[in-house]
Amino acid sequence: MTNNFRKKYIGNRLFYKNVLGIVVPMILQNLVTNFVSMIDNIMVGQTGTEQMNGVSIVNQFIFIFNITIFGAVSGPGIFGAQFFGKGDSEGQKYTFRFRLIICTLIIAIAGIIFCAFNSQLISLYISKNDDPMQIAKTLRYGKRYMEIMLIGLFPFGVGQAYASVIRECGETKIPMIGAMSAVGVNLILDYGLIFGKLGMPQIGVSGAAIATVVSKFIEAVIIIIWAHKHTERNRYITGLYRGFKIPKQLMIDMIKKGLPLLMNEFLWVAGMSVIAQCYSVRGLDVVAARNIASTLTNLFSAVYIQMGAAIAIIVGARLGAGRLSEARDIDNKLLFFAVACSAGAAVVSLPFAIFFPNLYNTDENIKLLAAYMIIVQAAAMPLWSYTNACYFTLRSGGRTGITFLFDFGFTWLIMIPLGFALVYLTNLSIYVIFAAVTLSEIIKVFIGYFMVRSDIWINNIVDDDLAQN
Repeated sequence: MTNNFRKKYIGNRLFYKNVLGIVVPMILQNLVTNFVSMIDNIMVGQTGTEQMNGVSIVNQFIFIFNITIFGAVSGPGIFGAQFFGKGDSEGQKYTFRFRLIICTLIIAIAGIIFCAFNSQLISLYISKNDDPMQIAKTLRYGKRYMEIMLIGLFPFGVGQAYASVIRECGETKIPMIGAMSAVGVNLILDYGLIFGKLGMPQIGVSGAAIATVVSKFIEAVIIIIWAHKHTERNRYITGLYRGFKIPKQLMIDMIKKGLPLLMNEFLWVAGMSVIAQCYSVRGLDVVAARNIASTLTNLFSAVYIQMGAAIAIIVGARLGAGRLSEARDIDNKLLFFAVACSAGAAVVSLPFAIFFPNLYNTDENIKLLAAYMIIVQAAAMPLWSYTNACYFTLRSGGRTGITFLFDFGFTWLIMIPLGFALVYLTNLSIYVIFAAVTLSEIIKVFIGYFMVRSDIWINNIVDDDLAQN
C-alpha cells in the first residue's frame, strides 16, 4: 500500500527539479510582491486606523479588478498553453491578441465604475453604527486613495496579458524580475511619500497610491520590452500588432471556454467581497482586523496560488501534446505536492499571529481579533491549496463550465448564505462566524476530489487545427 501511494503521489528527483524550476520564480515573484504590499499596509497602518480602513476598503475593489483580469487571460491561456505544447506559435499569437482586447475592455469598464461610484462603493463597507467622525475620515481617505489607484489599472491589465503568455511558455523568471524591480521602487516611494522621508513630501495614503501606480508601470514596461526584444524565444510576438485578426472558430471556442472562467473569477472575487461586507456589519474594528490578518495570510498564500498556476502550465502542455496518461500522473503528484507545501507554509505562519498585529498603530481589541483570524486562516490554508489545485486541474483541460460551478457555485450557494445568516440572523461572536465561514472550505475539498478523480478534465482542446484560417 505504501509503495502504491509513493508511486501515485510522489515524484522522482527530476520531477521536482522541473516543477521547482517553473514554480519557484513564480512563488518568489508573488512572495516579494505580497511582502512589499504587507510593508505598504503596515506603513499606512502607522498613520491611523481610519487611513488603514480607507485603503483596505478600496483594495477590496482593486482586488476584484485584478482577479477579473486574471480570469480574462485564463480562458485564452488554456488554449495558449496547449498551443505551446503543440509548438504552434501562430495559435499563441491569436490567443494573445484576444487577451489584449478583453483586458482593454475590462480596464475601461472598471475605470468608469470606480470614477462614477467611488463614494457609494466605499460606503458599502462602513457600518452606520460606527462613530460619525470615524466614518467621515474613512470615506475621505478611501476616495483619495481610489482616485490615484485608477491610473494603475492600465499598466496592470496590459502587463498581465503579456505576463500570462510568457509564463505559459515556461518562462517564469522575467515576470519575477519585473515584479522584483517594481516592488523595490514601490518600497522606497512608500517610505518617502507616506512619512515625508528621503526628501519627498509627506502625503500619507496618497503617497501609498502613487508608489503602487509607479511600480505597476515599471513592472509592465520591463515585461513588455523583454517580450519584444526576444522574438526568437517569443515567436508569437512577430506581427502581433499587424491587425487584430483572430480565426472565427478559435474566437468562438475561446469565448465559450473563456467566458465561464471570466465570470467565475469575477463572481468568486465579488462573492469574497460580499462576505467581507457581511463581516463589516459588525463594525470598522472587524474591517481593520481582517485587513491585518489578510495582509499576512496573503504573503504565505503565494505558495498554493502559484502551485495552482504551475499545474495549469505543466498539465496543460501535456494535454496539448496529447500525452493524456502522463498528464493524469503528473497531476496526482502536483496535487499532493501543492498541499504538502501549503501545509508547511501554514505552520510557518502561525508564530506570526503573536507579534504581527502589534506592528499596527491600532486598538488592542483589533490586534487580538486579527491574531485569531491569522490562526483560523492558517488552518484553512491546506484546504485552500487543494481546492485551488483542483480548480486549475479542471481548467487545464478546458472544463470551464465545471470550474464555474465548482468555484462560483460554492461561494454563492454555500459561503455567502452561511455568512449572511450568521451575521444578520444570530448574535454569535465574530470569532465564531469567521471560523465557521472560513472552514466551510472543507465541503469544497470533497467536491473537488470527486471531480478530479472522475478524469472529466483529461481533454485535448487544440487537437484540431483551430489556429488556421
